[in-house]
Amino acid sequence: MNYFELVNKCLVELSYKQVNAFSELTKNDHKKIKNIINVINTEVCGYDNWNFKLRKTTLSLPANQSELENSVDGKIASLVIDGHVYKYFEKPEVFITGKAPSHTYSSFNDTLLLPEFDEAKQINVVYYTSNTAKTAEGTEKKALENEEDTSLIPDVYAEPILVYGTCMRLKSNPQHVKFSYWLSMYNSALANMRSKISVDANYAPSVKLKRY
Repeated sequence: MNYFELVNKCLVELSYKQVNAFSELTKNDHKKIKNIINVINTEVCGYDNWNFKLRKTTLSLPANQSELENSVDGKIASLVIDGHVYKYFEKPEVFITGKAPSHTYSSFNDTLLLPEFDEAKQINVVYYTSNTAKTAEGTEKKALENEEDTSLIPDVYAEPILVYGTCMRLKSNPQHVKFSYWLSMYNSALANMRSKISVDANYAPSVKLKRY
């Protein structure tokens, strides 16, 4: 379900009039719905290390160099050099002083701190992307903007999470006649995603919807 379809589905749930074109979403409530969809999409994508956010890339570390610009667009899950997994060490000062433990790496601002090697190395990185949406062509992006953009959340979960979550956030009144229904559908979709989206039975992400 793309961005435009999500907005129209919200309008139906809210008993508002649907629109025929994305360009018609000009009213204040339209703008609020578009914004809230993005807020919830970003929140849910960012709450945990969902496997639908996993990506991989390679970095090149020149010989005799221990600092490298961090071009990874997200949170690093694993970093491998020469078949060895390097663990993150939270104290960058030990790298600066040359006293870092073996098979570790750290970071300082936008720089990765790594061991120094006599020859150039290829670094294999698995990471969780910071993007939350993608274009119709599959190009990932930070937010839903255009009519055919879709969430990175798998389609089967994206619709109930984003539609019911948006309706709940827009009205934000537990006394609203449909609030309990929206909350139930939202929580059910999250529970299904938590139980079915993980490969490892011991890994169970959890999310919470903030109420303002």
